[in-house]
Amino acid sequence: MLRLINLKEGEHNVESAIATVEIEIENAKREGLVALKILHGYGSHGKGGAIMLQLRKVLLMWKKQGFIVDYFGGDKWSLFNKQSQEILNADKSIYGDCDIDHGNPGITIIKLF
Repeated sequence: MLRLINLKEGEHNVESAIATVEIEIENAKREGLVALKILHGYGSHGKGGAIMLQLRKVLLMWKKQGFIVDYFGGDKWSLFNKQSQEILNADKSIYGDCDIDHGNPGITIIKLF
């Protein structure tokens, strides 16, 4: 299962968005989920771009620290992408995700295993 964390709902600023993602990663790891999908937008209509940029900086740091395994933008969320295939092979139920092969820059996929 690919859990969606929607940062576009509510009144998230960059700091609260990062805190929410951190909590959701911890919860997902406890539940044994393979990955998370973060919906943050990409800045065309507001603050999504700032959240996306800062989130990806923090994700890089978390990857280096071993808190997450990897992450990538929605433009790479494709049946033909190696990173995507690793996630899809680990959890076949994710194949039905509505964003696969849509090149959505407003999402980030976080690999947890």
